[in-house]
Amino acid sequence: MKERIFASLKGIATGDAIGKQTETLSHEDVLRWYPNGIRGFEGPPGAVIPRYAGNKRHEWRIGETTDDTERTIAVARAILQDGDVRHVSVGRELLTCKKSVHPGVRSLWEFHQAAEPARVTQRHDGCGAAVRVAPVGMLYSSRRLDEIVRGAREASISTHGGPLALAAAAATAAAVSGAIDGAGPHEITELAQRAATQAECERSGSAHAVFAQAMRAMHADLCQRTELHPAQVAATYFPNGPLTIVPLAITLATVMESAQDAILLATNIGGDSDSVASIAGAILGARDPDTVNDEWYAVVEVVNDPDLLSLAEDLSELRC
Repeated sequence: MKERIFASLKGIATGDAIGKQTETLSHEDVLRWYPNGIRGFEGPPGAVIPRYAGNKRHEWRIGETTDDTERTIAVARAILQDGDVRHVSVGRELLTCKKSVHPGVRSLWEFHQAAEPARVTQRHDGCGAAVRVAPVGMLYSSRRLDEIVRGAREASISTHGGPLALAAAAATAAAVSGAIDGAGPHEITELAQRAATQAECERSGSAHAVFAQAMRAMHADLCQRTELHPAQVAATYFPNGPLTIVPLAITLATVMESAQDAILLATNIGGDSDSVASIAGAILGARDPDTVNDEWYAVVEVVNDPDLLSLAEDLSELRC
């Protein structure tokens, strides 16, 4: 269990850092910057990613993780403090995070401007909560779906309270939990869809689950394709909105067999590539720890010093 949790955390961090190289780019612009595609870290570790040179907000470095990993660690710290998922403790830890806190990311900006750990929002449907909830799936086994859904909500509502955001967070946490338990791709998909449906319907008051429906349709399509090419996936499911980003990540994690391969595919698609790559990496890392690229993770350790092994050990002791 500890090995799967550690590999899941490594999948998050490596997917985040690899994916950052193409975040927000169209697929065409990915090929303009990287004519041969992304094959790993494209440059020396610690050097500024070329397209971020001179960026006024942050000059992102090769191998540097983003707020996705930073806030995942924050959620894990909050869980370890309480032995449970409580939104006030999560909010307190999130307020210590510094990355991507600017008006361009409204969900985080509003939360940090309020500076209130107990704050709860009903707004925002982006994937900012889903990218940090993996520790919820590490805490609860997949047979405890109600607790996973509740925990995902508690880890989300400081910054994201919309029904699609809560569905995405619950789906991600459930998929990670199922993968840690050794579930197969079909069972992981079913767990994610059930969690998403429950979270969305509880929040919206409707019996119609839009998020799970999007996941189901995407999975049915992509699992029938003999090969997944970045250009083809980008043409149909470009990850730039609530109904494509997390559904694509979970779909890749259940139709592919390698965390490394899924991370590279997500990165070469473009769009919200770091989010897709980190979530897919979290699930596939837990499914098969050997498919996480240890050379990539060595770079992440040097550039960021995240100490994910200690987190994995402590979370594995709490898992229930």
